[in-house]
Amino acid sequence: MNSVCGCCGALRPRYKRLVDNIFPEDPEDGLVKTNMEKLTFYALSAPEKLDRIGSYLSEKLIRDVSRHRYGYVCIAMEALDQLLMACHCQSINLFVESFLKMVAKLLESEKPDLQILGTNSFVKFANIEEDTPSYHRSYDFFVSRFSEMCHSSHDDLDIRTKIRMSGIKGLQGVVRKTVNDELQANIWDPQHMDKIVPSLLYNLQHTEEAESRSPSPLQTTEKEKENPAELSERCLRELLGRAAYGNIKNAIKPVMIHLDNHSLWEPKTFAVRCFKIIMYSIQPQYSHLVIQQLLGHLDANSKSAASVRAGIVEVLSEAAVIAASGSVGPTVLEVFNTLLRQLRLSIDYALTGSYDCAIIGGTKIIKEHEERMFQEAVIKTTGSFASTLPTYQRSEVMLFIMSKVPLPSLHHPLDTGRAGENRNRLTQIMLLKSLLQVSTGFQCSNMLTALPSSFLDRLLSATLMEDAEIRLFVLQILISFIDRHGNKHKFQTISTISDISILKLKVDKCSRQDTVFMKKHSQQLYRHMYLSCKEESNNRAHYEALYSLLALTSIELANEEVVVDLIRLVLAMQEVALVNEDNLPLYNRCALYALGAAYLNLISQLTTVPAFCQHIHEVIEMRQKEAPYLLPEGVFAEKPRLSRNLDRLGPEILFRQSKISEVLGGSGYNSDKLSTPYVPQLTDEDRLSKRKSIGETISLQVEVESRNSPEKEERAPAEEITYETLKKAIVDSVAVEEQERERRRQVVEKFQKAPFEEIAAHCGARATLLQSKLNQIFEITIRPPPSPSGTITAAYGQPQSHSIPVYEMKFPDLCVY
Repeated sequence: MNSVCGCCGALRPRYKRLVDNIFPEDPEDGLVKTNMEKLTFYALSAPEKLDRIGSYLSEKLIRDVSRHRYGYVCIAMEALDQLLMACHCQSINLFVESFLKMVAKLLESEKPDLQILGTNSFVKFANIEEDTPSYHRSYDFFVSRFSEMCHSSHDDLDIRTKIRMSGIKGLQGVVRKTVNDELQANIWDPQHMDKIVPSLLYNLQHTEEAESRSPSPLQTTEKEKENPAELSERCLRELLGRAAYGNIKNAIKPVMIHLDNHSLWEPKTFAVRCFKIIMYSIQPQYSHLVIQQLLGHLDANSKSAASVRAGIVEVLSEAAVIAASGSVGPTVLEVFNTLLRQLRLSIDYALTGSYDCAIIGGTKIIKEHEERMFQEAVIKTTGSFASTLPTYQRSEVMLFIMSKVPLPSLHHPLDTGRAGENRNRLTQIMLLKSLLQVSTGFQCSNMLTALPSSFLDRLLSATLMEDAEIRLFVLQILISFIDRHGNKHKFQTISTISDISILKLKVDKCSRQDTVFMKKHSQQLYRHMYLSCKEESNNRAHYEALYSLLALTSIELANEEVVVDLIRLVLAMQEVALVNEDNLPLYNRCALYALGAAYLNLISQLTTVPAFCQHIHEVIEMRQKEAPYLLPEGVFAEKPRLSRNLDRLGPEILFRQSKISEVLGGSGYNSDKLSTPYVPQLTDEDRLSKRKSIGETISLQVEVESRNSPEKEERAPAEEITYETLKKAIVDSVAVEEQERERRRQVVEKFQKAPFEEIAAHCGARATLLQSKLNQIFEITIRPPPSPSGTITAAYGQPQSHSIPVYEMKFPDLCVY
């Protein structure tokens, strides 16, 4: 019997005999190394036999697995590994097919040891660079199986950890083997990414558990390396680092779906960590793609709970800061448009109580405080994203945000009704908060180009609105724009400091660009500061903001002309408190006196004119003795000290315009301008921004038109233009301008304070006059053309023999509609 076996064994092919010889009689003895060397030499000498060697080893391994002879299984896998490492011939593809078949057989086993053994062999194979490509090799099974191992729920904790780590290593091997080879299966397809990425995130999610199981800090050297969370993070970083432009979307989408499915946006800690890994791992020039994916996901979840949306926005905020080092993409305004749209939706949700704005009181209960938290998160994100942009883009963003603010104007109608007013107010507040966040830290060398007229007009018009909170936001925004040297925190409190050197102000000479900016916009800025100081609803914060704005304007944008204008403006504010035509409350009047004292004390020390400083200090000392309620230390305290005797103030405790113009005129300042009281120029924009009724606006327009009516115009003979006439016109130009301002002020005051009956009678008289003029015009138009003799027959009352048809008449342009 032995001789027959020996005869049959001698007739077997050589490669089979060499394969059989590597297996010892006792599997515990391990691989027979000498015979293994012979097998390796034979495979290298006859590479065409390599595929047969692989298939025969595969048959033996499958048979051993089915018979539970696991010792021989380990020997077979060790032999396969050595042959793989040694052979790199063109015919290795067929051998690899056999090898992958054996690995798959091990992974299908229920034995954890065999699964780990198969994974280790696959990882070794993944690190081999093949010389020849493979066109038909598929890794679908391995992706699915390794992903399943990553979610292992084995009862034994140690075994579960080993299986999960093997799964992560297997996925890492698949990525390394396929990601850079275009001929391999595309690992970036959604069907693969939807398995790989969630498997890695699932293990990354249990970092705290892994750390809590660590026995002691002294034993963490190897334990940290063997941690599934650490390993999955490294694998995820490697995967994202290899992602090209077209693959970013497929890699990011599974992350957001995983966070949705496991409700991981709300704690936001894990979500922020995931996207930090993503932003630091991908190539910097692709950062904007991640931002776009997050924005799209935010839109898709626009009707989710406010806490979920807030988590997405927080992640977006963190990602935007990291993206600044790379690229924020070409669609900057798209980012802010999405954020502002979400802000408006949140306001509607909070007002209606439903995610469907058309249905009030929907099925889902909306918590107003959660919506408020979401709105604050959006505002914070807007600021953090804008802080990453260059100056020119931040300027565009500010223009964009300001264009979205609903303001009363002819071109931007507001929502009507009580609900519409609430929506308008909340929208205005939230958008101005966003603008304040964007403007914080904004610095530009040329304010004329950074802040164009279209932006300033809309922004300044909001300073005249009824809502005190909105006016305060606008003042703070203006302060952020003007403060370019970080001085605004030094003027947060109003006080009369005897020596401003302790403030350590950073002062630079006014540049040419700043001078041009002030020449163009200074009067508009002064007018709005003057009108905003007269609001009854002002409180301490408003006056502090006005003081900061005046002080920063004096430091950042002031030349001699600006200083003169600012002094006139503050003296006009003192006049408002003194005359009290607007019936301001007692606190507001005292606050205006204190504001003037604080600013004039500051500007006197900045101008360093001794006589000016002496006058200011004398008035302040007199107030300290007799009227401390007119100083900031008495007014802007926790318990303000006020007095009702403001109508009987002596001249010694007031800043006198004549005295200031005299002392500054002697130092080269324009004394003529200083001695002229400041009177603001009212415009249509001011009237529309205020809470005026339609009747008042129309009445003002009728008054302006009636002033220019033909009845008021007298036919004066043509005056001969001489040198004396031109000289007189130049000399009287200033007086005429002041008279025109005073006349405008009287007209506005008349229509603000006159009784309704008087206004109605006046408008009725104007309407009658207009009708009579129209009748005269129509009488003229229906008369025939003059006769050749130059006489008009109708002038003598004789009837016309024939009349011209209406369609042939030539009407004046005034009458053509």
